[in-house]
Amino acid sequence: MVKLKFFFLFAVPVVIVDQVTKRFIDHSLTLFSRITVIPGFFDIVKAYNTGAAFSLFANRSSPLVSLVFHALTFLAILFVVYLLVKIPPDKKLQLASLNLIIGGAMGNLYDRFTYGHVVDFLDFYIGRYHWPAFNVADSSIVIGTGLLLFAILREEKNDSV
Repeated sequence: MVKLKFFFLFAVPVVIVDQVTKRFIDHSLTLFSRITVIPGFFDIVKAYNTGAAFSLFANRSSPLVSLVFHALTFLAILFVVYLLVKIPPDKKLQLASLNLIIGGAMGNLYDRFTYGHVVDFLDFYIGRYHWPAFNVADSSIVIGTGLLLFAILREEKNDSV
């Protein structure tokens, strides 16, 4: 029951916010248009990512590449669900972090299945140095992964004392 609560507290809101923001951007901006939020640092852009993380393999139009992305994402979700089942209910930070990862993966997987691409819109940069555009789902995956690493390292440190 505790684990299901974490799913509804973390994964479900991530999927909802991710989908709402992507649809808003998709319907409000034209492709590659941008709105400067903080000059020289942060823009809202509309970009379609048909590749993997950070647009890797985006120039590959093969249906096989798409199938591999779908399959890998689905397998990653299954692996994280497996980890969720194994983690004791008292490991709340680990449960939260895994649900953030699942929520992000589900948001992007839904887009890939439904639209054939993911909408990226958060563009951070300094001068001409740009971080690849990303979205709420990507942020959730990165934050969840960071929190999971923190929780694991903290646990190992406590075990070694």
